[in-house]
Amino acid sequence: MTELVPSVSIVIPLRNEERHVGALLDALRAQTYRDRIVDIIFVDGMSTDQTRQAISSYGAKMPSIRILDNPERIVPPAMNRGIRAARGDIVVRLDAHTEPAPDYVERCVRHLRETGAWNVGGSMRAQGQGYVGRTVALATTSPFGIGGSPFHYSDRPQYVDTVYLGAFPRWVFDKVGLYDERFIRNQDYELNHRIRQAGGRIYLAPDIKITYYPRDSMRALWRQYFQYGFWKVQTLRKHPESLKWRQLVAPVFVAGLVGGLILGLLWRPALWLWTAAVAAYIVLGLAFSARRVRREPDGRRYLPLMPVVFATLHVAWGLGFWWAWLALLLGRDPLATPDAAETLLP
Repeated sequence: MTELVPSVSIVIPLRNEERHVGALLDALRAQTYRDRIVDIIFVDGMSTDQTRQAISSYGAKMPSIRILDNPERIVPPAMNRGIRAARGDIVVRLDAHTEPAPDYVERCVRHLRETGAWNVGGSMRAQGQGYVGRTVALATTSPFGIGGSPFHYSDRPQYVDTVYLGAFPRWVFDKVGLYDERFIRNQDYELNHRIRQAGGRIYLAPDIKITYYPRDSMRALWRQYFQYGFWKVQTLRKHPESLKWRQLVAPVFVAGLVGGLILGLLWRPALWLWTAAVAAYIVLGLAFSARRVRREPDGRRYLPLMPVVFATLHVAWGLGFWWAWLALLLGRDPLATPDAAETLLP
């Protein structure tokens, strides 16, 4: 008896991605599993650049491409529209800032079938563009920079609490529900938590490889990680049992910085302790920076900026976390008021 080969739908939320979408389209066309990819659904947040034209011009090469509108312009509604329209047995989520390896989809399907996991993902290989982007790529593949998220740096297959992007049997969404459309950020972690609550497992397979292009400006990086911290609070409000100790490191660090400085201005011994703690953090940042760049052929040139990137990741995430609680104290609830996040986030 011939074994049935699962069909695949790929869903890609995007907006104003003319810079990256061409490379992604080329990578999709090169997929070894392409004969069983029944649709590639781009869900566009009303782009104002040439994104839609670039996708449409590729349609003759790949008839499976479709474009849907996403007037909300954020990821969860885009994913939900794509999932509802998907015809495949398996839904693979991709982002426009990525280039999947030629066997990406094939390996996702294989690991789903071999492990019985409800979601599988692979190694996110950050590849920066420009000096800042390359430094960010190095920093976000260091445990010191990004904490305990194995998909950033681990080369060991394992069951985890979340993965980057993901590939899901279509029935998973029928069982646990779609993406929570209130979440501008952290929607993947929130969905994966519901999967684990329902008894499913999430599998990290480092042989599933995808290249990710991180932010290439310090301002964009700050904004991204501030929002990560802000939306982590909303996830904890919905799922308080999902809290991991590592998620408190940046908020505690920021609270210590601010509280220690205030106390130090009132009591001189505390100022000495604050100064010593800041100096220790700087030394750690330099040490981890030196360790990380040592593995790169031209890594030494990124050493001056990397401690600054580390500090940006930690301080932005921690400030976003505390800003979320302050907003709630002031009566601004982004989960209850649709426009609250727009006015609260940078």
